Amino acid sequence: MNKINFNNKKTTPCKIVCVGRNYVDHIKELNNEIPSEPIYFIKPNSSISEDIIWREGMHYEGEISFLIKDKKIIGVGFGFDLTLRNIQSKLKQKMLPWERAKAFKGAAVFSDFMLCSDFEGLEVEVIKNGETVQRGGVELMMYKPDFLVRDIDEIFGLDDFDIVMSGTPKGVGEVEKGDEFIGRIYKDGKILVEKSWRVS
Repeated sequence: MNKINFNNKKTTPCKIVCVGRNYVDHIKELNNEIPSEPIYFIKPNSSISEDIIWREGMHYEGEISFLIKDKKIIGVGFGFDLTLRNIQSKLKQKMLPWERAKAFKGAAVFSDFMLCSDFEGLEVEVIKNGETVQRGGVELMMYKPDFLVRDIDEIFGLDDFDIVMSGTPKGVGEVEKGDEFIGRIYKDGKILVEKSWRVS
């Protein structure tokens, strides 16, 4: 089983529950409809990777990611919901599930997770090749973290050390070999978590 780092210790998420279309500007940039209720999909433990491995048609989506224990948020980290956009588009046209585009091996890449039980003032930033391409915070989310945790637990159940990826702000784009990414989580304007990757 793949592990993540939380508070300088290794822990094993059972699953990752991802929230789709939680930022209005991101919904508009992909020409999607605004949902009347949260959209969820699941990445398995096998999708977790420390590295970004290039695949054709892959897009980055930076997200505020929450670590769960006892049905509550206990930690926060940066996460990439890597998406095979070309495959996803074909699946959506046929009204088929997204797993081939969202749950493949290496589709979930995370920073370390830090202790955090208060989600107010959290922001995510993605820097690609020295340029900020995504930045957005909790205040822009259609569905806030506390609601998401309750709703997800009611539907799927949340086990200790599961991860909730809370959606991506506008600015998603294609990943190329050799790209350099920095992912950051801010708390009240100060960097709380930061990690860098080079695409191989």
